[in-house]
Amino acid sequence: MSIATDRSQEAPVAAEAIANALPHPLVIIDGNGTIVEANVAAEAFFEASSAVLRRHAIGALVPFGSPLLALIEQVRRRGAPVNEYRVDLGTPRNPGERVVDLHVAPLSETSDRIIVMLQERTRADKMDRQLTHRGAARSVIALAAMLAHEIKNPLSGIRGAAQLLEQSVSDDDRNLTQLICDEADRIVKLVDRMEVFGDERPIEREAINIHVVLDHVRRLAQSGFGRRINFVAEYDPSLPPIYGNRDQLVQVFLNLVKNAAESIGDANDGEIHMTTAFRPGVRLSLPGSKTRVSLPLEFCIKDNGPGVPEDLAAHLFDPFVTTKPTGSGLGLALVAKIVGDHGGIIECESQPRRTTFRVLMPMFAGDGEPAGP
Repeated sequence: MSIATDRSQEAPVAAEAIANALPHPLVIIDGNGTIVEANVAAEAFFEASSAVLRRHAIGALVPFGSPLLALIEQVRRRGAPVNEYRVDLGTPRNPGERVVDLHVAPLSETSDRIIVMLQERTRADKMDRQLTHRGAARSVIALAAMLAHEIKNPLSGIRGAAQLLEQSVSDDDRNLTQLICDEADRIVKLVDRMEVFGDERPIEREAINIHVVLDHVRRLAQSGFGRRINFVAEYDPSLPPIYGNRDQLVQVFLNLVKNAAESIGDANDGEIHMTTAFRPGVRLSLPGSKTRVSLPLEFCIKDNGPGVPEDLAAHLFDPFVTTKPTGSGLGLALVAKIVGDHGGIIECESQPRRTTFRVLMPMFAGDGEPAGP
């Protein structure tokens, strides 16, 4: 009797442990469409505790007329599992693109309960897109390096000729020769920035405390371009070190914070959140290799500015793409290159008053290499 009782008590506990161990959101719905159970991944996806989720019908958490609701009814009628792929579950409660694969099935033949599993596609698609861009960028980088070398030579000749002309022309024409020199110098500066993309030399790395880097960036911002903005730091104190170059990491996060501050502009309630977290579930397959790299370190820069225009979001890290009237469009491209050189990826999720730049990195293994899976 006691054995049977022990087993009956262990079964729900084991089922709950299995459900919470799954990396995909999982919810169970009763005959009225109300959520009766939710695992830890579902709490993270819907940004609500299981106690809160159990007070809602599934229809209140997904967009109006969502295909998920039709799938649930279809499963009730047929009594058989149904799948649907690439469905957007983004709502005002959970803003942003939330593309998922849906797996809906009856819990048992004798119950009216239905189990729904979501497999989020958004991050995987962003990783694939970024790796594709990274491969195509190698050809562009080689072309840029060649052009940079070839452009500088004639530019120096043009500038020298303008300086010679300046000695023999009238004051009115001297303004034109000065204009030629200034524009030549501006092109050289732009070419110098492009040459950074062709720099394939190994970077000097060491174990870095990312919180020291972020605090340094915050102090720089508060003493200059971000003095009117409220900074909020939410750090995971147990985070292990990152294997990287301190100066380059400062450049990455200073660029992201500066972009966030410029997006906020003169708003009186401007706020930038700098967060760190450990996410052990993120792993990446590198092109041309069977190696899977773990990217558990997550660093986020969040702002409450107007957001990134939708037509630019997919190309935000490409060279010469910018939302600024006087920008060159090389800042975020350089950020993506540095993050890539460190073995990580960067992604952006943007909605009005909720823009997040998320950097995922490998951690330091202690032997001069990033940690493996």
